[in-house]
Amino acid sequence: MRKRLTAAVLAVLLAVTAVPCAVMAEKKEEKLTRITLNEVAHSIFYAPQYVALEKGYFREEGLNVDLVTGFGADKVMTALISGEADIGFMGAEASVYAFQEGANDPIINFAQGTQRAGNFLVAREEMPDFQWTDLKGKKVLGGRKGGMPEMVFEYILKQNGMDPQKDLSIDQSIDFGSTAAAFAGDSSSDFTVEFEPSATALEKEGTGHVVASLGVDSGYVPYTSYSARTSYIEKNPEIIQRFVNGLQKGVEFVRKHTPEEIAAVIAPQFPETDADTLTTIVKRYYDQDTWKENLIFEEKSFELLQDILEGAGELSERAAYEELVTTEFAEKAAK
Repeated sequence: MRKRLTAAVLAVLLAVTAVPCAVMAEKKEEKLTRITLNEVAHSIFYAPQYVALEKGYFREEGLNVDLVTGFGADKVMTALISGEADIGFMGAEASVYAFQEGANDPIINFAQGTQRAGNFLVAREEMPDFQWTDLKGKKVLGGRKGGMPEMVFEYILKQNGMDPQKDLSIDQSIDFGSTAAAFAGDSSSDFTVEFEPSATALEKEGTGHVVASLGVDSGYVPYTSYSARTSYIEKNPEIIQRFVNGLQKGVEFVRKHTPEEIAAVIAPQFPETDADTLTTIVKRYYDQDTWKENLIFEEKSFELLQDILEGAGELSERAAYEELVTTEFAEKAAK
């Protein structure tokens, strides 16, 4: 009887103490500002962002970030314009296109995400001595017309003296997420341009072999950036600053830790990817200096982006750096 009474008393005490704890946790959650971040794709390429989420850096800044994958810059842009998303993460070219079309509430880039392209050229066979001129007369599964993956690919071809329209055949009809499956299931293409984890998956299946990195061969390119509507930034500068502060902590973690340590932190974001594969992919991006030491979107990077857009025939008129980029938040976060 005494044991039963003791157990009952303990149960009551636990219940009583649990209630205040739950209430406190709920109140703490209520204090967080909820924002929606729409990313162009869910990729290991964006490791600093996932480190910030998994390490709680955004929460330390008082933000509860709802992460949504848009599956394409066009969809991210639509979500931003409609107000469905507060912050967008995509190629900065999308903001230039919207500006060209006369956007009433321009999308402003306030932080640069990556400084190299994140895709790789995959061939049917191993090619240890690969040269870009080896693509002459070949068929390649490319990216969407006007998108950064395709434009950087064409930029590299031109840098190597090739004409993207005449010297090879680039298939741009297949959806971004379906090219790897198309390459594996149809032998009519000689090469495919793939992001991770698709490139590594093709290698593990024995279906393809990575022969070149577009990130390495294109040089430093402002491949992705964080952006928001002008009106949202003007109304919520403190939210943007807190977001960039949290993201900067993620960048610093990635710069100071090994691929193995980074992979371990972001693993919950990629439950379908085994630890060895995850580490391999992180190391591949790590070794090519994918991530900047800060989030400042510099003018020379923006001008290079527009050079690439012009070269691809996608830019009718250049936009002024000051019209589409602000660095105040990234500069404060970097101090």
